Amino acid sequence: MDRNPSPPLPSPDQDEEEGAGGDCIGSTVYSKHWLFGVLSRLIQIVNPENTKSSSDDEEQQMELDEEMENEICRVWDMSMDEEICVGILGNMACFQEICMSISSDKNLGQVLLHCLYDSDPPTLLETSRLLLTCLSQTEVASVWVERIREYPAVYDSICFIMSSSTNVDLLVKVGEVVDKLFDLDEKLMLEWIRNGAVQPLDPPQEDSEEQPVFKIVPCVLEAAKQVRSENPEGLDVYMHILQLLTTVDDGIQAIVQCPDTGKDTWNLLFDLVCHEFCQSDDPPIILQEQKTVLASVYSVLSAIYASRAEQEYLKIEEDLPLIDSLIRVLQNMEHCQKKPENSVDSNTEETQKSDLTQDDFHLKILKDISCEFLSNIFQILTKETVAQGLKEGQLSKEKCSCAFQNLLPFYSPVIEDFLKILHEVDKTLADDLEKSFPSLKAQT
Repeated sequence: MDRNPSPPLPSPDQDEEEGAGGDCIGSTVYSKHWLFGVLSRLIQIVNPENTKSSSDDEEQQMELDEEMENEICRVWDMSMDEEICVGILGNMACFQEICMSISSDKNLGQVLLHCLYDSDPPTLLETSRLLLTCLSQTEVASVWVERIREYPAVYDSICFIMSSSTNVDLLVKVGEVVDKLFDLDEKLMLEWIRNGAVQPLDPPQEDSEEQPVFKIVPCVLEAAKQVRSENPEGLDVYMHILQLLTTVDDGIQAIVQCPDTGKDTWNLLFDLVCHEFCQSDDPPIILQEQKTVLASVYSVLSAIYASRAEQEYLKIEEDLPLIDSLIRVLQNMEHCQKKPENSVDSNTEETQKSDLTQDDFHLKILKDISCEFLSNIFQILTKETVAQGLKEGQLSKEKCSCAFQNLLPFYSPVIEDFLKILHEVDKTLADDLEKSFPSLKAQT
């Protein structure tokens, strides 16, 4: 034969049975059923019991050998595909014992991390999937964290993928790996944050190619922009990475210290909450789908906003759209947490699900973050901004009532200062709000 034959086409029955390619190995067209079939027939051929046969049988055996030759060549061709090998290991790693065996093999670990330097997207995807599987196993997660720490080039490879790839599936999986790493090990996260700030000691030689210096925040932002429209779950992952970065001071500085990075981060997140998530024409229940990503986005915006005195790109006129977004989220939250009027107390599954909604952990996190961010904005509102908010509707009586209801009593001083300004702009509205919240009138 001049070349290895092409992989076999699936039969019509397989097409019908597997639908969207569920029988394929990795992203290839090799069929799992075909592979198992070839291996089973090969075992039968080499079985010693089949070697004793008549001359007729020998002729049949020869014909079978010729038939198997093509199949064996296909298996050989498949085994040379790095993507398939890593993909098979990824499937095997789903079993705890095998995952522990793979993880304990130092040489294999080095080979797998080296696969991250590959330029083939399917191989990178399968490698990332395998790494995520291992990092998700409590027994071996620390082994992989330390192994990755020992290979600084992994940082460069992952940053390169995030900053340059257009493969959404790959970006999502790599994002999940980074998110898991940062969640598992704050020390590693700090090392990766500081990597971009370290400049090479020696200038590059004239005949040498200058290596790019990757910074984690711009790489995360580029990946987030790429997955934004095609994969909401992927965007959620990258927003959570940004949120994890803001849990340490070095992470916040990595965002705000460079004006371009801070501006890009602010503009992207501002656009998400003011023009994409939880809009006025969305049903309130949409909050259940967007609660985790909104919590991450508001958390990062709040961290940037806290350093607004140093940031020229934070504009006063953007305060009102943010107030509008935050209050709408709080209004929708009230709707999501309401029990149906016709509900009755019982131990039925429906009632239990309703109770879970009442005490939704993620909604509570979102509420806490939203209230803190809203209080920070309220603290710097001027008389002119309040007047504009009343005129444009962001500070209507209904919205102010919602804000007061959620901010009291924890942020009472903030609300009291806001009321003083409101008295100067619209005394009637200020008096109405004080009547609705008697505790405020008693303190003023």
